[in-house]
Amino acid sequence: MSAYRRNKTLAVWLALIFGVLGLHRFYLRGPGDWVGWLHPIPAALGLWGVDRVLLYGQDDKLSWILIPLLGMTVAASCLMAIVYALTDREKWNRQFNPGLPADASPGGTNWLTIGALVAALLMGTIALMGSLAFGFQRYFEYQVEEARKISQ
Repeated sequence: MSAYRRNKTLAVWLALIFGVLGLHRFYLRGPGDWVGWLHPIPAALGLWGVDRVLLYGQDDKLSWILIPLLGMTVAASCLMAIVYALTDREKWNRQFNPGLPADASPGGTNWLTIGALVAALLMGTIALMGSLAFGFQRYFEYQVEEARKISQ
């Protein structure tokens, strides 16, 4: 780990705003973090699903799978923001600022951290519930259509 200080509040906001791109992981672990490089893939696939719905309509079956990927990626990023925000100062500094004392200020929580926590709870819930509702609704509508075809 490098010698610069990793601020908890900044990490929470990065996870909240740019989490689908993995920027919070690059901030905390550096550009060599392979998990951070994987973050944009499901987000891009989900955006492709949104594009397919705009082009082909809601009956496009591939978009039923792709769109929830975007919602799950946003929800996972918000979950990471929540985990970061709720990490206590000593654990944060031990994990991300090992050269600093356990009570150093970069691991502290302030009102900006709490604001990001509330926003992450709101955005994560909306993204998760919206993607689940879309996926299940389209799946069950498809099942009803297939049952009608069989019964005729």
